[in-house]
Amino acid sequence: MKDVMGIKDVFKTTAKPVRELDSERLVDRFAKYRLLPLNELEARDRTKVCGEVKRMTIKPRSGIPSTEIVINDGTGEATVIFSGRRHVAGIEHGHCLIVEGVAFADRNRLVFLNPAYSLIPNGPA
Repeated sequence: MKDVMGIKDVFKTTAKPVRELDSERLVDRFAKYRLLPLNELEARDRTKVCGEVKRMTIKPRSGIPSTEIVINDGTGEATVIFSGRRHVAGIEHGHCLIVEGVAFADRNRLVFLNPAYSLIPNGPA
């Protein structure tokens, strides 16, 4: 029997997974800011990072509603919590921002609580 590759087989072997393509896109987009990659972020260090909003939820923390945002820069993720707020102006799913503050470890994630932030324009990368 001949070893023949169909067109579908060619695409399967050469195509990258969507997550990998998305990670590359984010790394390329944020490279110009020269900030600490999220995979190098350590707890208890004052730092400045950036990322794209991947998830947003409103969760109570100690009985107070808080907006919890997960950002991703292609290398990793961090959680940003705005305590006492149900909405943060300008921050929506898919938007990008720069976060500055001190992260702390909470279970298996790094969290910024009420950090300073700047919005990054949603133009071409």
